[in-house]
Amino acid sequence: MRTPNRTVPAPATWAAIRVPRSVGLSAIGILGARSGPVLDQDGALHWFISPANVPTWDVPGTRPLDVVGYLALPPSCRVSGPGPHWRVSPGGGVWTTDAAALQAALEDAANARAM
Repeated sequence: MRTPNRTVPAPATWAAIRVPRSVGLSAIGILGARSGPVLDQDGALHWFISPANVPTWDVPGTRPLDVVGYLALPPSCRVSGPGPHWRVSPGGGVWTTDAAALQAALEDAANARAM
């Protein structure tokens, strides 16, 4: 029996960045171990960054989700679909990815796709 998703409000400790799956999959490879958890949901990937970085977030094709928004978080063991699942599972208590590293990885991934 599948463990149900938990729908949770975004806590004050992170904000989610929605990224098109096509760019996000490349960004996971570029970030490697520097990536925090990555949620795959509704045709997009979601990274978690510090909410302090949201006002200055400016990466074309991506968008921060409202800090008071909701996401369906699957159990950390769900690493394949259908439905929401983790491309990079949460673990070790660290939920956020460094915003500057994520931005650079997304820009590199988008530029590689444009070539």
